Amino acid sequence: MAVRLMRSPTLAWRKMASLAAFRRSLCPTSPLFPAPACGNHGSLLRPLRHLGSGEAAGEGVLQVDNRCSDQVLDFPGGKVMFVPEMRFLPGSPNERINCYRVLDDNGQTISGSRFQEVSKEVAIKMYSDMVTLQVMDTIFYEAQRQGRISFYLTSIGEEAINVASAAALTMDDVVFPQYREPGVLLWRGFTLQEFANQCFGNMLDYGKGRQMPIHYGSSRLNYFTVSSPIATQIPHAVGAAYSLKMDGKNACTITYFGDGGTSEGDFHAALNFAAVMESPVIFFCRNNGWAISTPTAEQFRSDGAVVRGQAYGIHSIRVDGNDALAVYSAVHAAREMAVHDCRPVLVEALTYRVGHHSTSDDSTKYRSIDEIEHWKIARDPVSRFRKWVEGNGWWSEAAEVEHRSSTRKELLQAIQAAERAEKPPLSELFTDVYDRVPSNLQEQEKSLRETIKKHPKDYPSDVQV
Repeated sequence: MAVRLMRSPTLAWRKMASLAAFRRSLCPTSPLFPAPACGNHGSLLRPLRHLGSGEAAGEGVLQVDNRCSDQVLDFPGGKVMFVPEMRFLPGSPNERINCYRVLDDNGQTISGSRFQEVSKEVAIKMYSDMVTLQVMDTIFYEAQRQGRISFYLTSIGEEAINVASAAALTMDDVVFPQYREPGVLLWRGFTLQEFANQCFGNMLDYGKGRQMPIHYGSSRLNYFTVSSPIATQIPHAVGAAYSLKMDGKNACTITYFGDGGTSEGDFHAALNFAAVMESPVIFFCRNNGWAISTPTAEQFRSDGAVVRGQAYGIHSIRVDGNDALAVYSAVHAAREMAVHDCRPVLVEALTYRVGHHSTSDDSTKYRSIDEIEHWKIARDPVSRFRKWVEGNGWWSEAAEVEHRSSTRKELLQAIQAAERAEKPPLSELFTDVYDRVPSNLQEQEKSLRETIKKHPKDYPSDVQV
């Protein structure tokens, strides 16, 4: 190994003396290294040789004896091997991490694939819920465009991620969602009427109309309420998982987030905390290619999110997010590791956001229509899983027509009922935070009521004042 020195002879010899002392500390006489003898310790350094004018550089080169290069540093966290070569880890691997898949694009199981068996009952519910989610997205999106609700966000193209991951969990597992996982709630028993009540913010909405549409939540179903700020739910999930571990519960938490969420500090803090404290949590990254209008290529240089889990010492896997069987199998295995081994697991699902980011977005401004149509038709997770279910003789065209028709009818009725329901009274805007409403909030409520009296036409007439 060659160590480059500055030109000054005095500085060079000081450097040499320091290096000699350091090398002596690495020899077997040190209590840290009780292993093999290193030979003659009195001549670790060879004399300094000055390069002549015909040599490569005008600097001195210090030759170091390599006879101690087989030493091992017993450093906190594990032993580290010393090597004489200077090697930098590459910024990115030459080959990307493989992606686990069970079904091909035609809904046929890939030869040699290993996956968790799914019963007929579970498979039918998985598929029917994926279809229900499609119908929900279509009708609620149209309702927003008609001005009946203020906002909506679809899960088109990500139905398999929603439903299949939920199917692999138990009801005791606690969910910390982002905002594109209504299928998880649907699987757990959230009704179409409950979805409609939340989107319309009526008296029956569990959030009492305080939240934007699609910010669902259900304590009954162990589903924490959606929060708009990106990635804030990730450290919450880790803390809750640690609590489950301390209480000896046979359960884990799962938190969902997009590829954009992995750029937030909360993501990194949560992964490190979970790894060190061995919290039983599943980190589920929906890598759908876009953080609103920012493509993944402009967001990070690493190979997606899967390598980030590995960097923090977390078992990680990349899975085809448009393959319901692969998602189900991966999350099922991840839950086993989280609960029984008490460790965090990261699942990165590669998928595509076919719809706009939300009703406030027009994705054709930053990506081509051809790209969207390709994923919508050629890689649709719902049609792929349907082919597999039909291939097993568990579904038919008649069942498809009946289910879509009945779901549409039920949802339209739910929307009509949600629209007719009363809105929460104004006073609810200031409750449910403190046991007793503090004086500053009392002053705000008084000020708001006075403002409404002065400008009644600027406020909705169907809200009780």
